[in-house]
Amino acid sequence: MRSIRAAAVGAVTMSLALAASACGGGSSSGGGSNDSPKELTYWASNQGASVEVDKKVLQPELDKFEKETGIKVKLEVVPWSDLLNRILTATTSGQGPDILNIGNTWSASLQATGALLPWDAKNFDKIGGKDRFVESALGSTGVEGQDPAAVPLYSMAYALYYNKQMFADAGVTKPPATWDELVETGKKISGDGKWALGAEGSNLSNNIHQVFVLGKQHGADFFTADGKPDFTSEGAVAAVKQYVDLMAKDKVIAPGNAEYAQNQSLSDFAKGKTAMVLWQTASATFKTMGMKEDEWGVAPAPVASGTPGAGQATNSMVAGINMAVFKNTDNVDGATKFVKFMTSDAEQKILNEAYGSIPPVKAAQTDPAFNTQATAVLRETLATSAAALPQVPDESQFETAVGTAVKELFADAAAGRAVTAESVKEKLAKAQQQMPTK
Repeated sequence: MRSIRAAAVGAVTMSLALAASACGGGSSSGGGSNDSPKELTYWASNQGASVEVDKKVLQPELDKFEKETGIKVKLEVVPWSDLLNRILTATTSGQGPDILNIGNTWSASLQATGALLPWDAKNFDKIGGKDRFVESALGSTGVEGQDPAAVPLYSMAYALYYNKQMFADAGVTKPPATWDELVETGKKISGDGKWALGAEGSNLSNNIHQVFVLGKQHGADFFTADGKPDFTSEGAVAAVKQYVDLMAKDKVIAPGNAEYAQNQSLSDFAKGKTAMVLWQTASATFKTMGMKEDEWGVAPAPVASGTPGAGQATNSMVAGINMAVFKNTDNVDGATKFVKFMTSDAEQKILNEAYGSIPPVKAAQTDPAFNTQATAVLRETLATSAAALPQVPDESQFETAVGTAVKELFADAAAGRAVTAESVKEKLAKAQQQMPTK
């Protein structure tokens, strides 16, 4: 464990160097500097259409917690463009919040730093037990065989959202089930200032999610069985090229999407500029952006051929948000009480319904709110055709390195530069060279 942790510290340093321009600089009110046991600091991830939307969702629940416990929670909603670097800075400086949200794909990387409170049996008992949570959500909470580094908060999956009117106007009668069908549909829709598919070419995490799923469809995992980077395999190269080719070759993604990183593709979709978008649990965001529920539909994300499902085709990563506690908080008891509150059956229904996500708590999933058009496809995907990203200590560095490679390839496509198997492999080889050496 000690050697893993030492390697992880080096990995964290590399990740910070790679993404220093996006670094938010950490928190001035860290968990280790809390003056009062009656106050907690909480970094929440940006789940809604904006930071302000998140504050409106979360603040009433935090006030409810304060009324029940007497503990005030100071909230900061951190944009996704800053979140990982803020967390990494906090793990090295010791100046972080008491509680924070983390993308579930980062669990193993942050676990390896040793900065997060382990969720052993004793800590799980404090929040009602580990068996309250669904198995797929627990599978993205840290390295297999170790106590989880975090607790599931929101479960999500990718799906294909489509504009019903734009489909009807183009004579398209059903959503595409395969990538070939998506491109064929896209060519019918694109033109006159309208585009078929939205993307976030500068969003590193989203890039990773998309190419990981395509990698699974091409038989690649990006890591070997023993956790070593494997970015230049034939399947990995094919996956990245297929994704970027949606802009470079197939012309169904607008070149301007190469610069998108903060929900701009969702805004284009809501305004009728784009007919489709691949996204995690987007329904609540569409509502916030002024769309009516009958204006859009949702279908499983495309696969190479056939129907997605167990043993057939992966069409989503196991997406989600976990809650973690910084080990150096001076209020472990208050922090675990807050995690218990946020993962209670009642709060899980309130929060996940607000965000259009799926509760990772079994009892909360039975609520009718999670069996609607917006959520039924997501539940089915999580149950049958989603795969967890590799839970390896270097996962966050993988997101930075390969996510940046995909970003650069989108920039090439937008500028009219050729995107070839050779240029893709060259970018991925460079990304692999940036990974920490053991």
